[in-house]
Amino acid sequence: MSTARTRPVPGGAAQDTGAFAWWRSLGPGGRRAFGGAFGGYALDSYDYFALPLGMVAIAAYFGLDNGQTGLLTTVTLVVSALGGALAGILADRIGRVRALIATVATYAVFTVLCGFATSYEMLIVFRALQGLGFGGEWAVGAILVAEYARSTHRGRTLGAVQSAWAVGWALAVAVYTLVFGFLDADTAWRVLFWTGALPALLVVYVRRNVSDAPEAAERRRASGERGSLTAVFRGDLRSVTLCATLLSTGVQGGYYTLATWVPTYLASERGLTVVGTGGYLALLISGAFAGYLTGGYLTDRIGRKNNIVLFAALSAAAVLAYTSLPEGADGLLLVLGFPLGFCMSAIFSGFGSYLSELYPAAVRGTGQGFTYNSGRAVGAFLPTLVGFLSDSWGVGGALALGAAGYGLAVLALAGLPETRGRELA
Repeated sequence: MSTARTRPVPGGAAQDTGAFAWWRSLGPGGRRAFGGAFGGYALDSYDYFALPLGMVAIAAYFGLDNGQTGLLTTVTLVVSALGGALAGILADRIGRVRALIATVATYAVFTVLCGFATSYEMLIVFRALQGLGFGGEWAVGAILVAEYARSTHRGRTLGAVQSAWAVGWALAVAVYTLVFGFLDADTAWRVLFWTGALPALLVVYVRRNVSDAPEAAERRRASGERGSLTAVFRGDLRSVTLCATLLSTGVQGGYYTLATWVPTYLASERGLTVVGTGGYLALLISGAFAGYLTGGYLTDRIGRKNNIVLFAALSAAAVLAYTSLPEGADGLLLVLGFPLGFCMSAIFSGFGSYLSELYPAAVRGTGQGFTYNSGRAVGAFLPTLVGFLSDSWGVGGALALGAAGYGLAVLALAGLPETRGRELA
């Protein structure tokens, strides 16, 4: 039985209002683009989480302290700013699909090479280079899909793309649980990185089946402007770029602090085994998946800015509650995992549509790539700060700093317009 529903609109046309209207409205080309972007982001997530999940074993193997292990994440995210900006410029100059292929291939190759590292210095170099592809994939994939999506469905369409992050995270946890359950830790962390070769299969699919949205590609070719960083700092775009970067800094600073340190927190301060940690993370990830889909729906219903404010407040509250539980309250820790994952993911659902709508077609890749990933790079210093403070505050106490990032995000919104319903020109 079909779930499609329609309602009359002025002029006699019928508007599709079914639960999957966003999917049907994409058309064949848009659905193939969605598949490529979804797969790319899921595997991007998978390759990213190979480090946080293997962090305890890596630290033991190389004899690292918490500051050094936190620096591995920070370097990845800082270099991702450069990767995101370069991928955005590339997307505006050679097209979304070609840029997507380049980013996926980059993060896959260097994730695999991380598994061959023989020193901390070598690992940090490979992880930094992995950040080049990691930083660019989301921005390029989100724009590719945004340019196919209708304005009325863009929020939930991009929210569905964002949900791929939870899928990749879940896959990484499953492989981590399996690999660390059967191999000794010194070998297991390397195998986890080697499985990062999976994205090579996606590159084949994208090359054969996906193309740029025709109308957006034509507008980009017709424009005399080509992607460049100077273009997004001219005129009215200057304040947009600065405020969008601050917004991204706040949200991602809070998110990556948790994503990086929760596995270590569960293992070192809660004393959970590999399997126990996987169980707790399963609920956190389930909440994240539901949050991405719910946030995508709400960003279309209540607006881009209202969605961010709502979930910034809820995320900050959830972080403080999660890290303030007394010893022995592991049952409550489990229960709070779902709302924590839900809130800190729902806030991201509007990012793909919001940042796309803030920029014209000729510099959309550059604007989105720069703001999202520059914010990620600046926000990345929070995980390192947590690493250094954890020696005196404990990992749980230091994690509470992630809540401060959400306050910065709300302040940044004051300088940005609401874009719900805006057509991409």
